[in-house]
Amino acid sequence: MPHEPASGDAVRRSQQHWRRVRGFLNRRRHELSRAAADLYPRSWHVAGTPLLARPPWRPAAPVPLDRVALAWHPGPQPQGVDGTGPEAAAALPLREDASRFGCYAAALGALNPPRLFEDRACYRLLSAAAAPGTASLGFGEGRYFQVINTCEAVAHEYAAAVLAARDPARPPTLDELPLRSLIGDPTDLGRRPVMTAICTLVLRADHASGRAAMILHWRDPARVASGGGLYQVAPVGMFQPSHDAEWNRANDFSLWRCIVRELAEELLGGGEDYHSDAAPIDYQAWPLHEGLAEARRAGRLRLFWLGLGADPLTLAADMLTVAVFDADLFDATFSGLVPANDEGRIVAGDGPAGATGAAAGVAFEAGNIERFAAAEPMQPAGAALLRTAWAHRDTLLAG
Repeated sequence: MPHEPASGDAVRRSQQHWRRVRGFLNRRRHELSRAAADLYPRSWHVAGTPLLARPPWRPAAPVPLDRVALAWHPGPQPQGVDGTGPEAAAALPLREDASRFGCYAAALGALNPPRLFEDRACYRLLSAAAAPGTASLGFGEGRYFQVINTCEAVAHEYAAAVLAARDPARPPTLDELPLRSLIGDPTDLGRRPVMTAICTLVLRADHASGRAAMILHWRDPARVASGGGLYQVAPVGMFQPSHDAEWNRANDFSLWRCIVRELAEELLGGGEDYHSDAAPIDYQAWPLHEGLAEARRAGRLRLFWLGLGADPLTLAADMLTVAVFDADLFDATFSGLVPANDEGRIVAGDGPAGATGAAAGVAFEAGNIERFAAAEPMQPAGAALLRTAWAHRDTLLAG
């Protein structure tokens, strides 16, 4: 039998190694995140978790969502490190023609595609600052694969260095991580394209009993491109328009509207197709949106912005928000709470999976906060959000 060309052997070894590292990354994200956090100053860590944030990203107290001002900055944006240069080689395997994949999204799509994987328009974060009682966020145009090409590539680079280390007890240093070193300060928004997810802790507040419950989620690594195998709050979604059609950019440029869409998708099992390829979403005609908007006006639903942070492993950015529902509003809104969705499963508390009403979710209490923030494999943003929300529980739960 004739020997396969050397380039074919090299391609096979390269792709096998890439898959091995990717599998290791997905299995060990929690441990890798905690180790990667040591690359950065302790003063950057949020609430004793691995999440990283600069001081202007961390308000002293929860900011009501309607006091978070968004600004749009049109025109070309600084490219920064985009994960396509030679420093990303450790995360980019060889193609079948023996050339190297040009970016991590291309490699992931070819070799290990998750179920949800589409290069959609996103709002790129350009500035963020909190002041007493207010916050301001600036955005421009971005794409989802820009997240994959930097965030998943830098995580893959770290995982590959851990696997290659002769001493597994010694984590890699920045000198051994060229892509991460080139990015530098993960909170510097000019160093790379930064898209943000909105992480929302949903609380069911029962004022009669003085107790509250929270909705948590386990992310399935077979279904998602990042954060697989970890617990997180729910819902979580990229801050992005509902479709790439131009009219959606302005119509969907709202933290509130994005949160409502994610509530519909992750907690009620709704689809992501809002037919906004043909016309913008008419939010005023959407019963869920209008019902919740009226509840906000009546004070039965209260939303807060608790800051912003970067994951130490992936450097992905997350905004931390809380939605506090009066118990009767929660029960009516989520009578159809789904036990699972396209990204994973809802965590059952004292009741069975898919329970509603008082049996829904996990009790919002100190023991559970520390269980998920410290003991369970939870995304750094989720852990920081739980601890921060618990620290401000009196403000959040005041009805």
